[in-house]
Amino acid sequence: MTKIRTRFAPSPTGRMHVGNLRSALYEFLIAKHAGGEFMLRIEDTDQERFVEGAVDIIYRTMEKTGLIHDEGPDKDGGFGPYVQSERMKTGIYMKYAQELVEKGEAYYCFCDKERLSELKSEVVEGKEITVYDKHCLSLSKEEVDANLAAGKPFVIRQNIPNEGKTTFHDELYGDITVDNAELDDMILIKSDGYPTYNFANVVDDHTMNITHVVRGNEYLSSSPKYQRLYDAFGWESPVYIHLPLITDENHKKLSKRSGHSSFEDLLEQGFLTEAIVNFIALLGWSPEDNTEIFTLDELIANFDYKRISKSPAVFDYTKLKWMNGEYIKAMDDDKFYEMAEPYIKKSLSREMDLKKIASMVKTRIEVFPDICELVDFLEELPTYDTAMYEHKKMKTTKDSSLKVLQELLPKLEAQDDYSNDALYQLLLAYVEEKGCKNGYVMWPVRTAVSGKQMTPAGATEIMELLGKEESLIRIKKGIELLKNA
Repeated sequence: MTKIRTRFAPSPTGRMHVGNLRSALYEFLIAKHAGGEFMLRIEDTDQERFVEGAVDIIYRTMEKTGLIHDEGPDKDGGFGPYVQSERMKTGIYMKYAQELVEKGEAYYCFCDKERLSELKSEVVEGKEITVYDKHCLSLSKEEVDANLAAGKPFVIRQNIPNEGKTTFHDELYGDITVDNAELDDMILIKSDGYPTYNFANVVDDHTMNITHVVRGNEYLSSSPKYQRLYDAFGWESPVYIHLPLITDENHKKLSKRSGHSSFEDLLEQGFLTEAIVNFIALLGWSPEDNTEIFTLDELIANFDYKRISKSPAVFDYTKLKWMNGEYIKAMDDDKFYEMAEPYIKKSLSREMDLKKIASMVKTRIEVFPDICELVDFLEELPTYDTAMYEHKKMKTTKDSSLKVLQELLPKLEAQDDYSNDALYQLLLAYVEEKGCKNGYVMWPVRTAVSGKQMTPAGATEIMELLGKEESLIRIKKGIELLKNA
């Protein structure tokens, strides 16, 4: 059997979109699952969209996600150059385009912008496109040669017959047949001498021995043109795998406006790389069982591209947050502290046991920025409503809470040991003295020292962090608020 070779061929146009990262991940998994090779190729033929620094983003993203390529611009495997602008300098694209011209499968087009603007337009898949009328196909060889000798600007177009049908096979969609009359004579070589993305793709995939081509299903409509190129050259076409669309929760195409459409967006929002990769793997693919948490090695072992769905995949941000929370819970404590420390320090200026705070919040967050909201009350007591002292389950009221705080105040003032254990024993002794439930006492104390409905720790743990002076200030504040309620 031929060794499976896949390629990730991004255009350096900015941050890496989630859809591009999914393509890279699936291409990597398909190759590695079968013991094949995964290649990186930079497609920079569209110079107008080129963004400075974007190539670095591609390398950085692939390194962080663990999608390590076997070949690429920095790892020559004998099929280079691996950057299209460098490949263009070898004359490879023009050579193959001219081969198609000689076969009658392509032709020179000298039409200027003025003439092209007069052509009829058609709406295809919601986009208005101009359909070329094959005007230059009728030029004689002498006319073409004369135009070329005169230096007249030209493009090279694919020559698609007006009659007949073209069929190609996709692993997910099966055989797809279209009428040739629906296909436009797409440009292969642009007037600046650069190949179009579509043409360079086909030439590079063939000359680099790519066996499996994985891309979004928005390219399904272009695939008949690619197939015609393979047929025109007499080349064996690769295995096509067209991936489902990724939509937002409203079932609209995931766009930059969503705020989480790129890998770097998600990192900035406090997500872990491992969780992002795991989540993206499930955007269109599902394992045989209901497993949802996978390491990259486990994905390699389990990935079968025949289980990729044709239905659009919904980018469920809530599920991503849940998954990230699961990864955080499973993290090594030291590693968690290292990542959590900047967020804790951002919220706190007073001296506190940061490691203790980190251990409190670890199981209560889904993304790291959640820490700030969880611990900000330690810096400063927030303004709160005394209605928080009322709790049906704890059987507390404003009056009962006031009484508890007033009776505890002198005991807390007399207490020197403000460790969690000592404070807990003090409150427990009061509970036993009064013959009430723990919550009847703990709830008002926690409310007074935190001013929050939800906290990452109990009353005595919070008081240990705050220390005696600040704890008493807050208890007295609670008494004052309840008196005035």
